[in-house]
Amino acid sequence: MADKSRLSLNQITTTKWSVGEAVEGCVRHGISSIALWRHKIAETGLAASVRLVKDAGLHVSSVCRGGMFPAPTGTERKKNIEDNFRAVDEAAALNADSLVMVVGGCVGFGIEEARKMVADGIAALVPYARKCGVRIGLEPLHPMFAADRSVLVTIGQALELASLYDPQEVGVILDSFHIWWDPQVAELIARSTGRIYGFHVSDWLVPLPDILLGRGLMGDGVINNCKLRFLVEEAGYTGPIEVEIFNRALWDSDPDAVLSQVIERFEKFV
Repeated sequence: MADKSRLSLNQITTTKWSVGEAVEGCVRHGISSIALWRHKIAETGLAASVRLVKDAGLHVSSVCRGGMFPAPTGTERKKNIEDNFRAVDEAAALNADSLVMVVGGCVGFGIEEARKMVADGIAALVPYARKCGVRIGLEPLHPMFAADRSVLVTIGQALELASLYDPQEVGVILDSFHIWWDPQVAELIARSTGRIYGFHVSDWLVPLPDILLGRGLMGDGVINNCKLRFLVEEAGYTGPIEVEIFNRALWDSDPDAVLSQVIERFEKFV
């Protein structure tokens, strides 16, 4: 099973914690990597967040998130791109492995139009990210999120967009919650070789209690995270594995207790 040394705490899993508290939690529990969310970085301040991570000797596996490109007007789309420039700056300052892209949905316009806005947004962002030394990680989401969160819903779709750019500039983030169901998942992961920037794990509970806040701890649902990890490793990815769980019950629990459970399940089921 997975070695704890590869575990990265995605900050959303212990969402009650600030950057400083999450960093301290990682140190207490012997976790060497962390993924930070932008709203948490904003609360603490970028300079302070950088200092906290550096002083603790933590590795930043990703910054979550950029994207959300589609908007009804050109002015709003331009504003969204400018916000992504700031996200790149944050990822660069934290020396993150990648900036995760949740590209945005199609509420208010057609899905084809939204996908064009996403492609245009990535095209506008890549030159700036290149200059800053930040890799753009496209994360395909489960199709149930196509309307409001991401019109990229398969690994193949994400790879098609990424293929327009250098493999060291644009790649994919593979999240088990979003990809486990795909009958072509093994083939698509193999095709991702050289472009996998991150691997995220959680579990799909049955019945799913909530679309957004219903992810489970590994081992509580139907996802074979261990098999997916093996496929991702076969495709050349040996970096940090983020545990990213949106779950109201876990969020309401003691974060230290949650982190202890995360480590136990990671070592057993990933």
